[in-house]
Amino acid sequence: MNALVTGGGGFLGKAIVTRLRARGDSVASFARGDYPELRALGVNVIQGDLGDADAVKRAATGCDIVFHVAAKPGIWGPYEEYYRANVLGTENVVAACRACGISRLVYTSTPSVVFDGKDQEGIDESTPYPEHFHAAYPKTKAMAERFVLQANDSRLATVALRPHLIWGPGDNHLVPRILARARAGMLRRVGWRENRVDCVYIDNAADAHLLAADRLSPGSAVAGKAYFISQGDPWPLWDLVNAILKTADLPPVTRTVPASLAYAVGGMLEMTYRLMGWTSEPRMTRFLARELSTAHWFNITAARRDLGYTPTVSIEEGLQRLRESLRG
Repeated sequence: MNALVTGGGGFLGKAIVTRLRARGDSVASFARGDYPELRALGVNVIQGDLGDADAVKRAATGCDIVFHVAAKPGIWGPYEEYYRANVLGTENVVAACRACGISRLVYTSTPSVVFDGKDQEGIDESTPYPEHFHAAYPKTKAMAERFVLQANDSRLATVALRPHLIWGPGDNHLVPRILARARAGMLRRVGWRENRVDCVYIDNAADAHLLAADRLSPGSAVAGKAYFISQGDPWPLWDLVNAILKTADLPPVTRTVPASLAYAVGGMLEMTYRLMGWTSEPRMTRFLARELSTAHWFNITAARRDLGYTPTVSIEEGLQRLRESLRG
């Protein structure tokens, strides 16, 4: 197939691009940066901004499927930037699909779209969106997911995948942040609970996207639906963090701050950063405090049934691969 991958140079985007090329699909990547390593794979690398509707349409021309992976992630920053990238950008992608006669759209969402600040243990896709969001990222991603799923019709089939905590070799977000904070002596447990969380190894997350694409068509069983994607093996959060630290030969986290204190500090830091006009990310926010002190694991029965999804790389094997990549 002829595929367009938005954010093809990112961690997940690149993994999807690599798999598509390995099986012989033609691929174009649309992103703001230039990625020579993708050109080496035979990818048509197109530079542009999701907020530019005409640029998105040009990139989509000639394609028959779009993997919309690009987004503005993070826990801090101006709402307008998140809205432009995550909401307006997604609207432009859907418009481009319609203008170019593209019949399939695989959208990368996040479980954060249904996070209400409380424990989420074994929840499935029937869980509603919350009335209030603690950060711009989950709010704008929820808006975008709704738009994508509502766009599903007889001409354009859409599906949304919700991978949680993607990690592995080449990770440019989660693992580097954990290691950097540990090396700076700034990593602390938040709360004393053994709150379990789901994660997903990069290969499994990419595989889920291709499985969804191959089963997606107007009127198919997966069209218009969202799916949680994870290892199906929730670990206590701090066991997972310590396992990642161990791959870099770093000691485990031993110091703890109460969850209530982390939440209060996060609120004060948010207020201070706004008043001072600082654009860097605070060490703690209310959203992050809730994320670190609550359980997040999901029922992936629907993904197993409808997508044929089975995690092929275990957490233990993924950790070994991560260790080898950090030593390489």
